[in-house]
Amino acid sequence: MLPEIRTMVRKIPRGFVSTYGDVAKAAGFPGRARQVVWALRASEPGLPWHRVIGAGGRIPLGGESGLEQRLRLRQEGIQLAGDRVDLKKYGHEFKPLRPKRKALKLKQ
Repeated sequence: MLPEIRTMVRKIPRGFVSTYGDVAKAAGFPGRARQVVWALRASEPGLPWHRVIGAGGRIPLGGESGLEQRLRLRQEGIQLAGDRVDLKKYGHEFKPLRPKRKALKLKQ
């Protein structure tokens, strides 16, 4: 689960954000937003964790982590309104997952 989540986070382009829930869904784990939080907590350096935010565009982090996230987002040109990001303007939409192909049965 962790590699898939990290792969999706890396796909969020500079200047855009995605929600924990959308990352989970794109990674193939719908309804597992909390797993995204845990994957980001245990992430390696260089992962753009700051581009992942809460539902409705809210930045749920407080303290130094929240301050760092806001700073990083502003450095990427994302405007904040308090603790919120306009998802219509800055939200990244992942390409839909391709459905797995079913094996074809050959008639004999």
